[in-house]
Amino acid sequence: MVGSEGTPADARAEAGFVIEAIDITRRYGQVQALSGATLRVRRGEVLALVGDNGAGKSTLTKVICGAVRADSGTLIVAGETIADASVRTLQQRGVETVYQDLALAPDLSVAENLFLGREPLRTGLIGGLIEVLDRRRMREAAEAAMAAAGITTIASVDRPVRELSGGQRQAIAVARAVMWAGTAILMDEPTAALGTRQTDIVYDSIHNAAARGLAVVVVSHDIPRMLSLADRLAVMRHGRTVAVTPASELGLTDVVTQMLGGTVQGAAA
Repeated sequence: MVGSEGTPADARAEAGFVIEAIDITRRYGQVQALSGATLRVRRGEVLALVGDNGAGKSTLTKVICGAVRADSGTLIVAGETIADASVRTLQQRGVETVYQDLALAPDLSVAENLFLGREPLRTGLIGGLIEVLDRRRMREAAEAAMAAAGITTIASVDRPVRELSGGQRQAIAVARAVMWAGTAILMDEPTAALGTRQTDIVYDSIHNAAARGLAVVVVSHDIPRMLSLADRLAVMRHGRTVAVTPASELGLTDVVTQMLGGTVQGAAA
């Protein structure tokens, strides 16, 4: 199979790409949100997606997670072209998303939030005719998920989420994504409005997710932090991906120049 950019499937596999969004377009009425954006993400890497407001970052990630349907273009996940993308379809292929509002239930425990909408059941009483929540399994799996995500600041998975700090809540959302993801995690401004300590908790979780072999895409306006966190930076402008560059080769001035329309290098690498 050859994508619209002319890259053979075997070459893509050799490069280790597990997420490929190719020539994606999306229009909202008179607004062209995406104009042929292309993004490829490798397994085990953190890719930061940056750009000015309205550049198309959030729309592109919503297309990749299935929350928004592209008008045209190709979405490939783990080598499979996704013809009818939806959140459910992408979740079945191991793609999870951490939204800005976190989608946590504050009155439920950490364990209950990790299983929200996916609660395991076991046979209950009355001759096995009634199924009940398998809370022991939830608790054990939640503790394992927290350890896998590198979260050590929460003493008990039975603790209600409303009692946690902002950074801890963000970390729970990341841990839930890591728990269910098999391919990639997408994060939209995961540290917005957090302090330094809380931000560190979240970024530690992101590093641990990548270390487990997941592809991680982080949308962020915090360019200096992205330069130290990410393996590569993808810069978007006017609905297109204009540069994809190893973070180690960039400085803040380079990124700002690309965002504002300066020299473009490594586009859609």
